Amino acid sequence: MSHTIPHPRLLLLALALGGFAIGITEFATMGLIPYIAAGLGISEPTAGHLISAYALGVVVGAPSIAVLAARMSRRTLLLCLMGAFALGHIATALADNYSSLLVWRFLSGLPHGAYFGVGALVAASLVPPAKRAQAVGMMMLGLTVACTIGVPLISWTGQAIGWRACFVIVAVLAVATTVSLALFLPKQAMRSGGSSAIRELKALTNKQVWLTLLTGAIGFGGMFAIYTYMASTLMEVTKVSAAVVPLVLALFGVGMTLGNLIIPRFAVGKKLMPCIAGLLLWSMVMLALFPLAAHDIRTISLLVVLIGMGGAIGTLLQVRLMDVAPDAQTMAGALNNSAFNAANALGPFLGGLAINAGFGWTSTGIVGSLLALGGLIIWCASYRLEKRTASA
Repeated sequence: MSHTIPHPRLLLLALALGGFAIGITEFATMGLIPYIAAGLGISEPTAGHLISAYALGVVVGAPSIAVLAARMSRRTLLLCLMGAFALGHIATALADNYSSLLVWRFLSGLPHGAYFGVGALVAASLVPPAKRAQAVGMMMLGLTVACTIGVPLISWTGQAIGWRACFVIVAVLAVATTVSLALFLPKQAMRSGGSSAIRELKALTNKQVWLTLLTGAIGFGGMFAIYTYMASTLMEVTKVSAAVVPLVLALFGVGMTLGNLIIPRFAVGKKLMPCIAGLLLWSMVMLALFPLAAHDIRTISLLVVLIGMGGAIGTLLQVRLMDVAPDAQTMAGALNNSAFNAANALGPFLGGLAINAGFGWTSTGIVGSLLALGGLIIWCASYRLEKRTASA
């Protein structure tokens, strides 16, 4: 379909810009919690529920929008999603009390999963089948760059001029994405492909779809366990100042960016499944090394980059879902983001249990390694089912 798109590289850049906006609101908001709490006169744990509200919006919105918008053209759907995302963040910035802020964070999360699901389909359609993973990886770069640059910038912005300005910035980025998509995505190029609500819902009856989603929901949870408690680990174990924390957190984004640039090049055709397994093994080993590396700023900085590279599994699982659900790609792709938000809940929850049980801040590495092992076990089940189906 690439011949129907006049400016495919600019379109990929526009899709990545949307990912950048989403990445900022998902990850940088964690660093704004103290300022939101102070601004609204609530406790930090109460303000932390805003993170959960957004994640819940992602989980609910991804499959719901995939079904309700099944017959809508991908161009129209992307424009609507980014427009709604922008409006949600403007309303968030204007919210004058905690209750309304909680509602708007939930509503802002609704377009998240569907945007990445549909955006991945558009990105993959721009290139030959052998380069799908690379194209999806390029779109996902927006998310990883947000972790690298967006998180520290928003953190400093929140300190300097207030947390509301950060949501205004996200809204501006979303508007810029909407305009860019309107310019570079032709009306005639991105039909829905004859999908329907029933066809999209059939993805929920596909065992391979569920196995792939579980691989991400469990196997990726370890990275979130590390990331959530990284600030405390750096200050309590590595003994660095608070000013150093954003820089080390940005190294996660550096690793994820490198992973999405390099690893998808090898995940071509039949190499896709082995690459997924390789990344799970990689994460299992790197996360297990975390307790050993956490005592020195040099070793933990290097390891954070290496752990971040494992984040490329999100791109590979997105492509895998395109393969196993060819008739319900919007639903499958959107659910991938629900799975990763489930990982974002599971990893920190289990990591917190280990810390509260007295195993120390670095125990999150062991928890993460075990989660990566769990993801690998589920991958094995998916691989065996695929081989058994093929032979039958």
